[in-house]
Amino acid sequence: MAHNEPTRRIANWDIGFDTARIKTVLDLKRPKMFEHVQAQIVSIVSMELQVKQTCDASGVSVIQYPFYLDFGRELWHITHETEMSGESAAKEAAVLITKWTARGLTQSVLQAIRTQVFNIAAPIAP
Repeated sequence: MAHNEPTRRIANWDIGFDTARIKTVLDLKRPKMFEHVQAQIVSIVSMELQVKQTCDASGVSVIQYPFYLDFGRELWHITHETEMSGESAAKEAAVLITKWTARGLTQSVLQAIRTQVFNIAAPIAP
């Protein structure tokens, strides 16, 4: 029986990967998926503008904006995709600030983005 295992798995994969069925399912889901993406894009673009404004107000060189935007996108994911808030979000933001500071970004600018753009307070000390 063990020698048939790969053959059985391949056959099951082939059955499950019916492109006509997948297309039908995606065609049914697409309108809601598109609505979701539209809402997310609007939110992300708004966040990115606020991050850029914070960077500008802090005197960050334009060449470093992409790195601060990446930090902002990571915070956006925490607050929107995982819907984390409160002390949990504050601790996750602290981890990200440590990571991006180690990569050469300015801690005070990262903290300003955390607070001004995402309204996340610093974590409570243990």
